Amino acid sequence: MTVKQIRAFLAVAQTLSFVQACERLHLSQPALSLAIKSLEEKLGGLLFSRTTRSVRLTPEGEALLPLARRLIADWDNTQDELQQRFRLDLGRITVAAIPSFAGNLLPSILKTFRTSHPGISVKIQDVINEQVIDMVQVGDVELGLAFEPHAVSGLHFTPLYTDRFVAVVPGNSSLANAHNVSWEQLLEEPFIALQRPSTVRYMLEEALVTLNRTLPVELESHQLTTVARMVASGLGVSVVPALCVSQMEELGARCLPLQDPAIERPIGVLQQSGHELSVAARALFKTLLATRWSETGAEP
Repeated sequence: MTVKQIRAFLAVAQTLSFVQACERLHLSQPALSLAIKSLEEKLGGLLFSRTTRSVRLTPEGEALLPLARRLIADWDNTQDELQQRFRLDLGRITVAAIPSFAGNLLPSILKTFRTSHPGISVKIQDVINEQVIDMVQVGDVELGLAFEPHAVSGLHFTPLYTDRFVAVVPGNSSLANAHNVSWEQLLEEPFIALQRPSTVRYMLEEALVTLNRTLPVELESHQLTTVARMVASGLGVSVVPALCVSQMEELGARCLPLQDPAIERPIGVLQQSGHELSVAARALFKTLLATRWSETGAEP
């Protein structure tokens, strides 16, 4: 059955007149008659009893009438919803983002996006970097915001900016007023790290290989907020992405440039290669690309 055939059936059923149905549908009588005949042939029997004076529904036509009304109502509602989605008046996006991005940069991006597209709802999954990659790969989310992965098949990465890691020290530390901090200076203090399998943790461990050093972790946590509070309390030092600077300093820690070696890694948008994004996801992607940041997370 086609939508055109069902609309023709409803028009005749509601008016009990082929002439009035033609006027309602703006069809010629031969075209309307053909649509009804095709529908009856498809279903296997008559839907109308026709005489020269009247048109009446058969029992089978009576049975079809409420179903046809529901089908057309569902079709019209679906058509209306899709048109709203294409106009960006309606929609829903699910995005996975590493917590450091989700908690620091994403809110201002979403404010810009929602100002332009208030009808689109956005669900944020703030998970560790590895989970962001997994969720994009299996299609649980359309977009992921994470560090650039190492040669992951099936994914396309669009860089937004390069984040350079910074040292985090207590506000009353002897290092707090320095212009920058070297790893050698930092590793003289108790080190506080994110727990594995955090990508940040692995990146720090990889960087220290060049110094023939291992990361001397004395305290660790899954949450950046907890790391910041422990550093602010004087329990030790840490190293975090620069996009976390405001979060760290709001909690009482001090952030300084880190060198010898410096650590930096691109952060950007992940999506499935060759996968068509929804209209809403494309709009958010465009908003992300419209705002590119320096390594400190500030707009250029």
